Amino acid sequence: MHKSGFVNIIGNPNVGKSTLMNALVGERLSIITSKAQTTRHRIMGIVNGDDFQIVYSDTPGILKPSYRLQESMMKFVTGALKDADIILYVTDTVERGDETSQRIVDGIRASGIPVIVVINKIDLTSQEALEALAEKWRSCLPGADVVPVSALNGFNIGGLFDLILAKLPEGEPYYPKDTLTDRTMRFFASEIIREKIFLNYQKEIPYSVEIAIEEYREEPSIDRIAATVYVARESQKGIIIGHKGEMLKRVGTAARVELEKFLGKKVFLQLYVKVNDNWRDSDRQLRRFGYSE
Repeated sequence: MHKSGFVNIIGNPNVGKSTLMNALVGERLSIITSKAQTTRHRIMGIVNGDDFQIVYSDTPGILKPSYRLQESMMKFVTGALKDADIILYVTDTVERGDETSQRIVDGIRASGIPVIVVINKIDLTSQEALEALAEKWRSCLPGADVVPVSALNGFNIGGLFDLILAKLPEGEPYYPKDTLTDRTMRFFASEIIREKIFLNYQKEIPYSVEIAIEEYREEPSIDRIAATVYVARESQKGIIIGHKGEMLKRVGTAARVELEKFLGKKVFLQLYVKVNDNWRDSDRQLRRFGYSE
């Protein structure tokens, strides 16, 4: 008997979906920062065993869209509701839902898809408060399993994995057994650069940036990557570059180090900065950056 299925991770921003995904997959596929809305795409991570294949999907945080980029991000969320064999609805011990997230929860309840509510960051609360929270979610999503975890500390990840495996339907694998993800190295290079921008700039800047990999050349001992950092307005270009190019150099160095760790080989990285006026509201540009058909 072989089991296989799609396990889609859904929840509000900053509840730890990407950290959970990485912990379940055992690889750092999704970028992680303390800022909300870091994840923009739907990213698959595949875990294989002799008699199972679990295809996890990390999705953007649930939000009320303010521009077309965010509309595309929410399409990844609603799409994940339709093709899931199991839904992991991730919450934490401090978040407060809103109308938009309530609609998603209502959709999950109406879908009939098996759901596991994952209460993350349990190290930040008391046992009594955790039990009350678990009871609230059992009432909100009748029939759901409720699993407390600390994704950051690896607590109860094994227990969650065992429950997912028990609920997984029988079926043949969807991907070759040596596949880790459906994404390319170009994609992960762009995500790592974007993560370093989130970590080094404040306010609106990280949310106005997109990365395009212009060249990715693999050589036996080194990968040579050229990437353009696109910003939405002319005024943001100077901020990204910084005084005498220091900020861009800092981002490039941090990204190169992370890429070398990810790839297991040397990397030569070149970064350029260009203005792409209001790309977040341009259907053509969003298609170019892989956010829509």
